[in-house]
Amino acid sequence: MTDHALLLVNLGSPASTSVADVRRYLNQFLMDPYVVDLPWPVRRLLVSLILIKRPEQSAHAYGSIWWEEGSPLVVLTRRLQSAMVEHWPHGPVEIAMRYGQPALPEVLERLAGQGVRKVTLAPLYPQFADSTVTTVVELAKQVISVRQLPLQMRVLQPFYEHPEYIEALAASARPYLEQDYDHLLLSFHGLPERHLKKLFPKGNKHDLRTADCCHGASAEVRAVCYRGQCLATAKAFAQRMGIPDGKWSVSFQSRLGRDKWIEPYTETRLDELAKAGVKKLLVMCPAFVADCIETLEEIGMRG
Repeated sequence: MTDHALLLVNLGSPASTSVADVRRYLNQFLMDPYVVDLPWPVRRLLVSLILIKRPEQSAHAYGSIWWEEGSPLVVLTRRLQSAMVEHWPHGPVEIAMRYGQPALPEVLERLAGQGVRKVTLAPLYPQFADSTVTTVVELAKQVISVRQLPLQMRVLQPFYEHPEYIEALAASARPYLEQDYDHLLLSFHGLPERHLKKLFPKGNKHDLRTADCCHGASAEVRAVCYRGQCLATAKAFAQRMGIPDGKWSVSFQSRLGRDKWIEPYTETRLDELAKAGVKKLLVMCPAFVADCIETLEEIGMRG
């Protein structure tokens, strides 16, 4: 075994479906300043209010999708780890979670203790966002620095229109698209608009309300525009599958709070499609590399 590890990092999951474990997980997740980008006192107050009722509600939701082996997201990430072993001859393949277990700091420390000296950090998010990619990368850097770990790190860049990613989506969706359907809705996880706008160059007039917000945008903007990257994924996928315009569309789910999030919202789009007479609707969630509460419960059960 060589000294170059591949570290697959996913979002994470509660340790169990108990209210206490869900509360602990939500607190860690929501107190991340890259997720709730408010000053600490305001963030602490807001999260404390959320934690009054949300853990019990979320525990019920997790319970409805939990597998015998555990959290679907963690189980599927471990399966990906097993599949990657034969494709990575340079050293160990490990997984870590940004929130929950196995915790990223402890995994990095264990790898260093095993003699690993190089780490390819692979955030399992096809599209870039501060609340997914940046928080993983910055935590890894902090851990390596503060704990003085002898690790050199490189980071896998977002792969939202990489041909192999599009092909993987195609392979997953093909059995369903071969059946009769009226419309395909590609539902991506949503983000508050301010998460995107604060990353744009000063004075930039990038309009997040347009159908193709990154059309004609600079490379600097495209590199940080989560919405534009989601639209690029959807377009590349539709072209790969030969789905005509008008038979597919994009939406953004999981909106939380009263702030303006990127549009169109999934719940709004579902209403529009129903009013337009769509009966046989397929919904696909290309932003998630593993099924999780957002795909299995929010989309699969609540719709």
